[in-house]
Amino acid sequence: MKESSYHPDQKRREVVRLLRGHAITPTAQRIKIATALLARPQHLSAEQVLILTNATGKPVSKATIYNTLRLFTRHGLIQELTVDSGRAFYDSSTHSHAHLYNPETQELTDMPDGQLEISLPDTLPHGTEIDRMEVIVYLRPVNKQ
Repeated sequence: MKESSYHPDQKRREVVRLLRGHAITPTAQRIKIATALLARPQHLSAEQVLILTNATGKPVSKATIYNTLRLFTRHGLIQELTVDSGRAFYDSSTHSHAHLYNPETQELTDMPDGQLEISLPDTLPHGTEIDRMEVIVYLRPVNKQ
């Protein structure tokens, strides 16, 4: 879903179509979460999705946020990117792209297309194929001396 000047009813219909297109039943809570998460290309933690979703209207529980994020990920509506054992981001852009992660600021951003070249093996183990590839480049501050 792209950020736009849609009337709220149009935006809601677009979200409902998008959910149904991913075989997700559009409940009121799922529509509310999807509207917040898919408003523009962004990387949000579950806590950020909770805050953004509950900024207006009837609140959605933390458990519902987590369950819905797992559902959206399983159905390919969003990507889950785990940056360390205790932190994941949910990416509203599902096309193949690499990321930059700054642990100091806890910010995850898209790496510009064409900035990374990866050579894949000519052959894979028998009976396998590449499903997906996630690339996260971890940043650190430059030591100033």
